[in-house]
Amino acid sequence: MKIAQRMENLSPSVTMAITALGRELKAQGRDILSFSAGEPDFDTPEIIKLAAVNAVNAGHTKYTAVEGIVTTKQAIINKLKKDHGLEYNLEHIVISNGAKHSLFNLFQLLLDEGDEVIIPAPYWVTYPEQVKYSGGVPVFIDTDDSTEFKISAEQLKAAITPKTKAILLNTPSNPTGAVYTKKELTAIGKVLEGTDILVLSDEMYEKIIFDGKQFTAAASVSEDMYQRTVTINGLSKAVAMTGWRFGYIATPKIEIVKAMIKLQGQVTSNINSITQYAAIPALNGDADADIEKMRVEFEKRRNVAVKAINEIKGLSCVKPKGAFYLFINIKEITNNSVTFCEQLLEQEGVAVVPGLAFGMEGYFRFSFATDLESIEKGIARIKKFVEKN
Repeated sequence: MKIAQRMENLSPSVTMAITALGRELKAQGRDILSFSAGEPDFDTPEIIKLAAVNAVNAGHTKYTAVEGIVTTKQAIINKLKKDHGLEYNLEHIVISNGAKHSLFNLFQLLLDEGDEVIIPAPYWVTYPEQVKYSGGVPVFIDTDDSTEFKISAEQLKAAITPKTKAILLNTPSNPTGAVYTKKELTAIGKVLEGTDILVLSDEMYEKIIFDGKQFTAAASVSEDMYQRTVTINGLSKAVAMTGWRFGYIATPKIEIVKAMIKLQGQVTSNINSITQYAAIPALNGDADADIEKMRVEFEKRRNVAVKAINEIKGLSCVKPKGAFYLFINIKEITNNSVTFCEQLLEQEGVAVVPGLAFGMEGYFRFSFATDLESIEKGIARIKKFVEKN
């Protein structure tokens, strides 16, 4: 049987593959420490689980509107107003099965063959794959440690062509933890003024910010940016709701919302009704104390991990301002991140993700979304591996 040609251009998720390999080796009896998955080790807050139980008991188990129930959409609106001063109404929101689904919907409805999407590198592995699958062309802007892996307004200006449809921003970033400041986002917005280029702003990690800094939403820096920005967000990371599958978009562009509802209506219809009710207390701020406890613990883990990594000869990493990843520079040792990670897993039982998966050689991603003891043990194994190779 011949599989459709479009599947030939779609690469499997490297992060998922390494996570699966780590689990397989562990099942075989190997002592494996995995730092490959972007999944918090915390449980979903009790108030959210209780809201789900109450929804089941109240019989909220039927189909909902494709774009989500009004109560949950209103909670999203209230959250965006409270957190970022952004004004949306019910016609501006669509709820999907996680941010990955939201992004897939967007690329499918926005991109015609050959349309370009500017993506800063390193990037989340899914971005270019979805763009290519949708007929678009990913255009990468390379960054490095010296800029904390953030693009400049000048780089953006140089990358724009007549075929540019959108720029995809991810702040805080997966895999680097980079966070764009208000000044930086404003400069990016200035470059885009007078164009029809959309800003797709993935803000999934917005609550995981360190060093007392404030998060800036891309849509909040100017009226022009508000009008051109599609905000993509969800509850997987900051609220430890990965398995619940809750993502959403917010945009004043009604034509995008209508097209997404049409598309989603023919693919998945609504996301599961129980998750929609469970999301309400998370969006309303009822779980904020739990979110802050997790954030504080992530910051503690980050501090320990950064210090330990930077003490290993041949390795270095920028201290991330958000998210729960280190993007570790191994260029003094090798520029082959795949071989480095394969040997690290084989010899020391440590699973991390090669930088090549994120579009940048000479690095690997280390997730500190796990307990401190495992982090310290894992970095000790990395140190041993580096010193003997």
